[in-house]
Amino acid sequence: MQIFFFYQPSFIYIRIYSLYVLLFIKFVKTKLFKYIITKIIVEKERILILIKPDGLMKSLTGDIISKLSETELRIVGAKVINVKRELAEQHYAHLKKSKPQIFEETLKYIMGEFHTNRVLALVYKGPNALEKIRKIVGKTNPEEAEPTSIRGKYGRINSKTGVFENAIHASDSLENAEREIKLWFNEKELVE
Repeated sequence: MQIFFFYQPSFIYIRIYSLYVLLFIKFVKTKLFKYIITKIIVEKERILILIKPDGLMKSLTGDIISKLSETELRIVGAKVINVKRELAEQHYAHLKKSKPQIFEETLKYIMGEFHTNRVLALVYKGPNALEKIRKIVGKTNPEEAEPTSIRGKYGRINSKTGVFENAIHASDSLENAEREIKLWFNEKELVE
């Protein structure tokens, strides 16, 4: 009788554990689970936006922010920055290797030597932020960008420097977004 009593509780624990596993599997298939996963993972997408010196000089800030509001994403960081060479070099480090012929001119452009020496840095956050922002912003080359996109409307290629003066920068991948956000903002400046 003691042996039977000894094994009986463990049998009950196994049955209860099995029931929990079955309930968990059913929960995973529910809309509530998908909603929770969306809130935890997808809504954490953050994208860096820079309204570049030509965008500020042409007073396009309001138009650009209005267009970006169509994404229904949240702004979690914003500041005006006087871009120093070190920050510009870190931000455009990929150009040094891929397009060295325009690297210096691009640094001068973002540091404001052609327009104004300020940029407006923004961080947008929300579900599918990368996809939504990239669609509204358009391709990097203003001539290839959709005419209704921000770069299609306001961008140009400077014939003297060869630099795409496209009024706005938007992160092109989630990995780059996180790297760029860390360059332009510290975590205390972001409101979650």
